[in-house]
Amino acid sequence: MSHILGVVKQRVSEALVAAFGANGQGMDSAVTPATDSKFGHYQCNAAMGLARVLKSNPRAIATRIVEDLKVGDICEAPEIAGPGFINMTLRKDFLTGRLRDLLGDDRLGVPLDGAHGAAARVVVDFSSPNIAKELHVGHLRSTIIGDCLARVMEFRGHETLRRNHVGDWGTQFGMLIAHLKDRCPEALTETSEVDLGDIVAFYKEAKKRFDEDESFKERARLEVVSLQSGETEAIRGWQVLCDQSRRQFQEIYSLLDIEIEEKGESFYNPFIPDTLEELEKLGLIVESDGALCVYPEGFKNKDGDPLPLIVRKRDGGFNYDTTDMAAIRYRIREEKADRIVYVTDAGQAQHFAMIFSAAEKAGWLGDVEAVHVPFGMVLGEDRKKFKTRSGETVRLRDLLDEAVRRSRAIVDEKNPELDEVTRDQVARVVGIGAVKYADLSQNRISDYVFSFDKMLALQGNTAPYMIYAYVRIQSIARKVGIDLTTLTPDDIATLETPEEVDLAHGILRFPEVIEAVERELAPNRLTDYLFDLSQTFSRFYTENRVAGDPRETTRLALCALTARVLRKGLSLLGIQVLDQM
Repeated sequence: MSHILGVVKQRVSEALVAAFGANGQGMDSAVTPATDSKFGHYQCNAAMGLARVLKSNPRAIATRIVEDLKVGDICEAPEIAGPGFINMTLRKDFLTGRLRDLLGDDRLGVPLDGAHGAAARVVVDFSSPNIAKELHVGHLRSTIIGDCLARVMEFRGHETLRRNHVGDWGTQFGMLIAHLKDRCPEALTETSEVDLGDIVAFYKEAKKRFDEDESFKERARLEVVSLQSGETEAIRGWQVLCDQSRRQFQEIYSLLDIEIEEKGESFYNPFIPDTLEELEKLGLIVESDGALCVYPEGFKNKDGDPLPLIVRKRDGGFNYDTTDMAAIRYRIREEKADRIVYVTDAGQAQHFAMIFSAAEKAGWLGDVEAVHVPFGMVLGEDRKKFKTRSGETVRLRDLLDEAVRRSRAIVDEKNPELDEVTRDQVARVVGIGAVKYADLSQNRISDYVFSFDKMLALQGNTAPYMIYAYVRIQSIARKVGIDLTTLTPDDIATLETPEEVDLAHGILRFPEVIEAVERELAPNRLTDYLFDLSQTFSRFYTENRVAGDPRETTRLALCALTARVLRKGLSLLGIQVLDQM
């Protein structure tokens, strides 16, 4: 079932061809949801674009479009407004029929592309912390945005590979292994799990020694050689450090309800020789001052000189450029990706543009879409990079714990009658949900100010408000004494009131919004929609009595579908709902 916006666009496109022939062929239908319900449900401004092409009056062109616009089965008679805008209002019986179809559809009208042979194989690269360091607030956006995009693609039926490209290889491990030998030598011989305590503190100790002790620095250099040559003790030390970090990462991922498969730098390391050999055979590698470089087209420094991707350093070592070239090649050749999505901060935009250009130049991309999903920084109340009072980067675990703690304080104050277990559950769901929603509701390109007070507010575009909207509907059902899941399409009578019509249209827009999120890779399209739907429901419930009204079952069906859309929409954001709070 095509979503309504798609149907209206198709009808307008057909009218453009019927009215203007070749001039209308391929013309943008220019149909968008109306910004104000007094203009109907959809607005078309195609006449404006055609007026420039035909050098004619846009209102006259709009009149010709309407004459050929076949929408009588779904819309009231279109109206022309202003200089040539075409306003379309959906018929109540059409909306009613769509609602009845939706009530029996587990997918709420969202097509499963995989069921029609159009599913893609998508790699989503997100989170990507460094081993021996900790997930901090800088990882928040990549982790949450990447998870949301993966959830949406999975829901749409795409085979989605969630990839955690952790930094688990490189020269820093020489320093860490040398320190491990001194501080915990038994870790190199024991086969059981080793607990090094605070891995970040361990890293800082090693770094301090590396910076201050020349003999330790030399030992660290030798340990790098041992690791790269596969020496047993060095490999064991590396594994201990990686395992310790993974356990700490997993605690955060579990708290955030994130599923992700690690394929870090070490995974791609064995594929580097073949990658470089192929680039060499293709004539793409150029030696520059002892380093091996690839020069993607169109990238220059401030002096106008070509910018290189350095795929092998002068000392023979490898770096991010090397690993990312090996990774994109592996994802195309071995994982057979149709689409590769990299969710990293905006500061890496040029790096990935160069990687994609080099991969294109090597002939690897072909029909594969590689896209960078950039995002801005998380700022403190002072609009500077979010840090602790002492100037340290905020640990993600501390931030999440604080969100839950504050949420629990609000629950204790407003709902002291709830038992301890329920209060803990509400605090966790609302606290974690508030952090996620506050991030995802932003335009991801922009920086945003992190504020516990704003994100935990019960009013406005926040997770607590959205969860409460769902809770409110469950409360209505309990009051009426009905299980909303038992309602059938026959329980829906033809819509009557303006609020019923507005809510029905809001519910039915869900498929078009999910399509837009996938196409634009923009989670805030979903948060904006859910907030608008919640507000539309609030107006509906204020103006339309449900319990005891002759239209009770129709209105309960509208409640049920609103709740289902809220639940599914929030789940795609990685946020749980509650039956009470």
